[in-house]
Amino acid sequence: MPELPEVEVVRAGLEPAVTDAVIASVSADDERALTRHAGGAAHFEAALTGRALTGAARRGKFLWLPLAPAPGLPDEALIAHLGMSGQLLLREPGAPAERHERVRLSLEHPRHGELALVFADQRTFGSLAIDRLVATPDAAPGGRGTLESSVPTQVAHIARDPLDPAFDDARFREALRRKASAIKRVLLDQTVISGVGNIYADEALWAARVHPETPAQQLSTRTVHRLLAEVRAVLEKALAEGGTSFDAQYVNVNGQAGYFAHSLHAYGRTAQPCDRCGRAIVRASFMNRSSHYCPYCQRMPAAAASE
Repeated sequence: MPELPEVEVVRAGLEPAVTDAVIASVSADDERALTRHAGGAAHFEAALTGRALTGAARRGKFLWLPLAPAPGLPDEALIAHLGMSGQLLLREPGAPAERHERVRLSLEHPRHGELALVFADQRTFGSLAIDRLVATPDAAPGGRGTLESSVPTQVAHIARDPLDPAFDDARFREALRRKASAIKRVLLDQTVISGVGNIYADEALWAARVHPETPAQQLSTRTVHRLLAEVRAVLEKALAEGGTSFDAQYVNVNGQAGYFAHSLHAYGRTAQPCDRCGRAIVRASFMNRSSHYCPYCQRMPAAAASE
């Protein structure tokens, strides 16, 4: 599933192409791509046609394109969640249909001319929807790529991500003190910290030398600071390298794959030597997924191991 770096790469690629563009037409050929939209394909097409886009914003793994205000309508945005295999691709006008194409928007941009924005999704867990914008509780901008203090209603429950200037480190530390569950489980909880999925959780925990099953409330303040620093470092490096691609499902808006997979230290490296100590990386079942860690460098604290 695309995580923060992958979605941010898509957002940054979309931003210059969609800002100030007008949606000339919409073709929603597969209603499975509209499962989060409060209406069918006909409503989706009619409600978007003729509307102008004002930018591209993101919080965690959610992406939205704010719509210019329209008389009689609330502040709204076109929201996208990529699910496991969703892709937002920019194409030339009249370009052939993409494999697994679900929705196509024809755009007219004042500087770039005509182009097509295509939503393709092999596994159909992703979605597009028109959603109302609501104010952020802290009055800070809703996310990366916007100065407006609003988010779509479907994103309102999602915590800020660690690269967001408004992310509150102290609040995160306090949340951990109330959590008896494993620290990796907390890192994947999008209501506590967003944008960190399985890959980057494993990588950050490895870098911080923290065992993934360590109870969150047992982490010292110093360890929490170190872990947050490593989470940010891992996400920033992944962003610089275009995200992580293991197959053709994750690509940027031009269809290009990221190459952070070549920089992984823990995730997917079962039985390979740890880059720090040389011992074998192990794989353990975790929440219907897997955790990858070094049992020597990332030791379980004695108090937790005895429980």
